[in-house]
Amino acid sequence: MAYIQLEPLNEGFLSRISDLLLCRWTCRHCCQKCCESSCCQSSEDEVEILGPFPAQTPPWLMASRSSDKDGDSVHTASDVPLTPQTNSSDGRRLSSDTSKSTYSLTRRISSLESRRPSSPLIDIKPIEFGILSAKKEPIQPSVLRRTYTPDDYFRKFEPRLYSLDSSSDDVDSLTDEEILSKYQLGMLHFSTQYDLLHNHLTVRVIEARDLPPPISCDGSRQDMAHSNPYVKICLLPDQKNSKQTGVKRKTQKPVFEERYTFEIPFLEAQRRTLLLTVVDFDKFSRHCVIGKVSVPLCEVDLVKGGHWWKALIPSSQNEVELGELLLSLNYLPSAGRLNVDVIRAKQLLQTDVSQGSDPFVKIQLVHGLKLVKTKKTSFLRGTIDPFYNESFSFKVPQEELENASLVFTVFGHNMKSSNDFIGRIVIGQYSSGPSESNHWRRMLNTHRTAVEQWHSLRSRAECDRVSPASLEVT
Repeated sequence: MAYIQLEPLNEGFLSRISDLLLCRWTCRHCCQKCCESSCCQSSEDEVEILGPFPAQTPPWLMASRSSDKDGDSVHTASDVPLTPQTNSSDGRRLSSDTSKSTYSLTRRISSLESRRPSSPLIDIKPIEFGILSAKKEPIQPSVLRRTYTPDDYFRKFEPRLYSLDSSSDDVDSLTDEEILSKYQLGMLHFSTQYDLLHNHLTVRVIEARDLPPPISCDGSRQDMAHSNPYVKICLLPDQKNSKQTGVKRKTQKPVFEERYTFEIPFLEAQRRTLLLTVVDFDKFSRHCVIGKVSVPLCEVDLVKGGHWWKALIPSSQNEVELGELLLSLNYLPSAGRLNVDVIRAKQLLQTDVSQGSDPFVKIQLVHGLKLVKTKKTSFLRGTIDPFYNESFSFKVPQEELENASLVFTVFGHNMKSSNDFIGRIVIGQYSSGPSESNHWRRMLNTHRTAVEQWHSLRSRAECDRVSPASLEVT
């Protein structure tokens, strides 16, 4: 930025004000003599810039760039505007002093700028003054923000990350015929209807067709024998309170014709997803999942009801859960007694094709790695949701309590052969999982108080792998 040569102004009040402003920005000795306009005399002293300079050149300093380079030229009389003649000698002296001061100032500024080209420039924003009033409106800086609509918000989510399995990405865009030809798992016929008077949802499992033959354990070939299918029904996300049909023996076209009710409010039912899982019963190994059908209940008219044929799709859960067991533990330090209550079980693995299961629970006390005592409940016929409410007491001194373990094993009673194993858990020193360890810890911290908790049954191999106490029992 260059400051150019100034032209002297007419004498008078405007000339004095101009000299005052110019001297305030250019001379260090102006404070006392600005009004007399006699401080900026032509001399060889350097001029100190008090600054800061504005970022833009003021309009009263704008002129041709070529005039800066011609700093040594002498102005003629034509360059200076004519001033009216006066008889006063003071007026002529003041006009001459003003011309000299302005010329000297411009020459010194140009010389200083050539010496210090890198002087910092500060952008001084204009100050706006307004009339004060009783009503003030604060002015906030405007920030550019992008407004998101609901569609933009939900478009960020990827539904496939929240699906039960990865195959659901392709299934949504396929018809039932395309799904059937792609996976060849068969079809399921079912219906739903909600009863507003009694506030329950009725699910009717009617039949299935074209189910695939069972797969052998090694997976290398398919057996030509028929399946033993049954259907499990639940309302997601609650998979614990599920229902189960009976097993249909040796058929690929089972007819169930069974109805199940779920006590649930209407608005809650609309937020659930009906999940129907077709399972193949296997007496000698864990049951195998054939396929599944899921229906969001918000997409159907529950009050009017309806029935559908839906093609089965693969499930990420290849094995069926073994069931759950509700237990209560209580220790009495004064008597040295460990009390165990077997309350109930639900959704146990079915071990008999014709009549469900005849389940019972065996409780075994292991001290260290030595079996000490064995007790068992009575068995209940033809059910997978038994209620026991039976209590057992074991004598365990307080100093031996930390080394004790309780092994709970659920069997299906069999009159003709050995009992059918359903599931197992270990609670105590060698617990079979975090849930079992938590139950034992709570019991130790609350003596004389019964502590109950649900436990998911585990396979024998899983318990043997993590708990040495499981290896000591049969």
